[in-house]
Amino acid sequence: MPILSVAIVTFNEEENLARTLASVAWADQIVIVDSGSTDRTLEIARSFNATVLERPWPGFAAQKNFALSQCTSDWLLSLDADEELSPELQQQIRQTLSSQPTVDAFYLKRRNLFLGRWIKHGGFYPDPKLRLFRRNLPAPTQFEARPVHETIRFSGPTATLDGDILHHAYPTLSSYIEHMDRYSSLGAQLLVDNGRTSANIFTFFARIVIFPLVGFKWNYFFRLGFLDGREGLLLNLYHACYSSWKYAKAWQLARKPRA
Repeated sequence: MPILSVAIVTFNEEENLARTLASVAWADQIVIVDSGSTDRTLEIARSFNATVLERPWPGFAAQKNFALSQCTSDWLLSLDADEELSPELQQQIRQTLSSQPTVDAFYLKRRNLFLGRWIKHGGFYPDPKLRLFRRNLPAPTQFEARPVHETIRFSGPTATLDGDILHHAYPTLSSYIEHMDRYSSLGAQLLVDNGRTSANIFTFFARIVIFPLVGFKWNYFFRLGFLDGREGLLLNLYHACYSSWKYAKAWQLARKPRA
């Protein structure tokens, strides 16, 4: 039986995908689910002998769960197209899976890169993500259905591997701001769905102003974000802005139309 399948969802990822696929080229199966790329994404995927499926975009969780459902190996690894496995993590995964592990899932530490710099402080590392797990379990292991920040729903024995996922998320400020704008809109819709819309002025002020400021102070000073230089300052500052944007957009979505 094949040991490891890798599942990746894509949309216009020609700048990232070759790097990602090169780090898992040794896997038994690579499944790419694409949602209408117009660049060289599909060409790159096929050059690595990946199984390529094209499917309209239904949302993050649904698309990732579909990709996982197409995998056939004993173990599944879910990656984003802007992630790659470090050489240390590649070796550890291969050794671990070949030694009959006693746990059913593994957390992988993620090394977030911002403007090319590894952000080591401020709560951005080790950023563990549950990404490697057995396929045939009594309960399906899937991403929880939510608009943004989807996570694996899993209950059972786990362990954490030592190597890192390298997350090439934000090579430029423009890409980060665009990403946070899109994610704050998705997060705002989730807040509205859960009834957290800052109905009174005191809650509104706290969520728009006080909480982001407190969060910045905590992460930048007390969690040593200042040790990451200018990149750390910008990331912690703009991450606080993201929180403010999210609640402001939720309030706007929930507003009743004025006469």
